[in-house]
Amino acid sequence: MIALDEEAFICDMAETYQIYNYRQVPGRLLGTLASGLRDDSRIKMKMSGTLAGTDTILLANILDCTQYLLWAQTEDGQKGKNRPKSVAKKLYIRKEPDHSHDLSVAEYKAIRKRILKERT
Repeated sequence: MIALDEEAFICDMAETYQIYNYRQVPGRLLGTLASGLRDDSRIKMKMSGTLAGTDTILLANILDCTQYLLWAQTEDGQKGKNRPKSVAKKLYIRKEPDHSHDLSVAEYKAIRKRILKERT
C-alpha cells in the first residue's frame, strides 16, 4: 500500500486511526490496521482501480441497467442506435497498457550485448 501511494495511505491512517506517523507503529500492527481500512478508503480504491465506493458503483450499475431497459423499448433501441453510455464504466480508472517490455528479439540481443560489454 505504501509503495503504491504513500500519501493516500497516510491520509487513510490519519483519518481512520489518528496515526500521523505510520513509521512509529510496529509493522505487524500497521499491517493489521491497514487491512482493516474500509473498502472506500483512498488506498483501497486506488488498489482496486476505482474512483468510487462499492455503494456508488452499485447505484451506477442500477442506473445503467435502467437506462438500457428504457432505451431497448425505443425505436433507436430496436435499431441498435444511440445506446446510452455507461456511468459505471466512468468510475473505473483506465490504466494505459505498458508496452515498455515488448521488445523484438533483435532489440533484446542488442541491449543484452551492450549490458555485457559495460560489465567487462
